[in-house]
Amino acid sequence: MADTITTPATRTPAHTGTTVTTGTTVIDDTVVAKVAGIAARDVAGVHSLGSGAARAIGAIRGAIGQRDLAQGVKVEVGEKQVAADIVIVAEYPVALQDVAEGVRSAVAGAIEQIVGMDVAEVNVTVQDVFIPGDDEDEDKKETRVE
Repeated sequence: MADTITTPATRTPAHTGTTVTTGTTVIDDTVVAKVAGIAARDVAGVHSLGSGAARAIGAIRGAIGQRDLAQGVKVEVGEKQVAADIVIVAEYPVALQDVAEGVRSAVAGAIEQIVGMDVAEVNVTVQDVFIPGDDEDEDKKETRVE
């Protein structure tokens, strides 16, 4: 796992008026993935992130009070650029291409603004479509056995 390193960090101390190099800033890949995940979840038409297995594990984590904000997000971080792969579940009946473009735009904007790196690409995979009411219907079915 590569880390994002931005060097050097500088500041101007108030008492001297001169610029001093103070060190480096390291931003871990998991932080970049979380930023991307938060941005993707905020897009209208995105129900959730991740494949079926990832969502099942996420539900278990949620039940015990932990939330994986990077679920469904994979990032590759270079020295100057980031590439991201996002797996989403879209809400029905949204236009899937519009949702994917919204995710692409939101993720790229968040990474550029918050992380401060250029975005090489954002690939979006629509894994599933959430249809409101499907889960409710399954709960109302009568069982065949007692």
